[in-house]
Amino acid sequence: MQRRNSGSAFLSSDWGGPSPSDIMEQLELILASPEFKVSDRIRRFLIYVTNETLAGRAERIKAYSIATEVLGRDPNFDLQNDPVVRIEAGRLRRAMERYYFVAGQGDRVLIEIPKGGYVPHFSWRSLDPSTGHMQTAQHAALAVSTRPKPRTPWVWALTGVMALVVVGVGMSQVWRSDRTDGPVRPALVVTPFANLSPGSEAGLLAAGVTEEVLVQLARFKELSVYVREAPSKTPSAVPAPVAAGRGREFVLEGSIRTSDGRLRVSSRLLDGATAAILWSRVYDADLRVSDILGVQSDIAAKVATAVAQPYGIVFDTSQVRAEDGRPESFDAYQCTLRFYRYKQSLSQAEHVPTRQCLEQTTARYPNYSTGWAMLSYLYLDEDRFQLNRRPGAPDPISRARNAALRAVELDPENVRAQQALMTVLYFSQEPVEALRIGERALALNPNDTELLGEYGSRLAQAGQWKRGFDLLDQAVARNPGRSSYYVGVQALAAYMLNDDQLALSLIQRADLASFSLYHFVAALIYARAGHDAEAGASRSQFLKMRPDFFANFDAELAKRNFNERDRAVLIEGARLAGFPVRHRFTHAD
Repeated sequence: MQRRNSGSAFLSSDWGGPSPSDIMEQLELILASPEFKVSDRIRRFLIYVTNETLAGRAERIKAYSIATEVLGRDPNFDLQNDPVVRIEAGRLRRAMERYYFVAGQGDRVLIEIPKGGYVPHFSWRSLDPSTGHMQTAQHAALAVSTRPKPRTPWVWALTGVMALVVVGVGMSQVWRSDRTDGPVRPALVVTPFANLSPGSEAGLLAAGVTEEVLVQLARFKELSVYVREAPSKTPSAVPAPVAAGRGREFVLEGSIRTSDGRLRVSSRLLDGATAAILWSRVYDADLRVSDILGVQSDIAAKVATAVAQPYGIVFDTSQVRAEDGRPESFDAYQCTLRFYRYKQSLSQAEHVPTRQCLEQTTARYPNYSTGWAMLSYLYLDEDRFQLNRRPGAPDPISRARNAALRAVELDPENVRAQQALMTVLYFSQEPVEALRIGERALALNPNDTELLGEYGSRLAQAGQWKRGFDLLDQAVARNPGRSSYYVGVQALAAYMLNDDQLALSLIQRADLASFSLYHFVAALIYARAGHDAEAGASRSQFLKMRPDFFANFDAELAKRNFNERDRAVLIEGARLAGFPVRHRFTHAD
């Protein structure tokens, strides 16, 4: 018997295994199957590791080679701190398991990617007389002697689909998403979800929920994510810190219970220093009528969004301290808190210290993509909201564009970077390209409420008021911070959709007294609704804050890319609200 490489497939016919032609035929079957629903790069992943193994180069199949030759990472790929290969390998394993469970039950050749490595294993499968399904030859005898008890259909699916997501959680810090040479960020330690029900199937589901939560959390670049071993079957007490010197620490833990085909998942977030429970939630699902993978993904998305989203638990802006204007306080976490607090108010007073904080952070950490993305917004707001504009060159739009491009260059998959570039391009009169980037960013992380709100705002202003309103509605519904800016844009969208009652209700909920354009929108809504006193108060406040606005009204409308019909509506609304609209605007149509 001949073995090509340690840990690789057996390719000699001496042991009776499948030949290279058998394996390639099986590979073609898998790739052609509609049940093999994966991205192009996961297909390339499978083809690459199969071809390399059959060519006798299994020793080359490492995380680095996969990242650079298959997944498009550059030669400076940070192998230690970027989990992309591990995440994609997990997705490939789940897709392979699904294929063999659904479409490939009768296939003779089994291709597996064993956990703990990326070199595929090839083997024949024999028929299990107890089930009518194929199984690996080396396990056939054991299966006959230890035939399992009858299982419900959802348990069969659970056992098959989840078997490959058990990820070796006995290892502390299996992966983390931060860069050791980067700025201090909050650390989120994920303890594997505990199984509180008897039976191995529930244990597999607990491992699967843990894995999917990690995948979802990795998309949020403002924090560092760790995974660590749970010491017992029950949710753990707060362990010793995993990231000394890495900033404030949080611990996410949870448990699952199953009974009569129903699933209950409990999760909670603890302060890593005090063990105080900061947040908890319970999710229920009926596994008899629901897709298991869908349930798993939905629960993980809800957990990750509630915990890691902007304005969420980790980024509670009330944690910003008064003394954080000092230069020694300019760390990434405090700057992030400042940024989101500023975004909630868009006030002149918050703008300067936030801009200063981010400039200090990006100067200290020039490779910090998220910092550059946030700084881009501060520069842009000097122009679009006339906040603390710096004189001279380069102008605010140029500085904002350069910062956004720098953020994307550093990390093309950083949603905040893509969001910043989208917004800068939109206000640079490039709405088509801006919205294309926004759609791509939404695909990267549909659970990011800050992106949902910003993209929804841009769609609305571009004339897609209904879709923009709906995305804003999702952002506000998922966002505990309930950013008033997005509620204000919703109010404008309702006004443009001629729903005056909804517009009135929303503008009364938006708490944006320090933001000038809020008063402009409020005046329009109050005037058309017949609330003359409120309209007059809003008009007076806006003119006090932006006395020159109507001298450049056409430019203000143009920079926001309003179409001709929407400009006419806004001009007429401004006239009705008593604003000093010049005569040539009053007859626009």
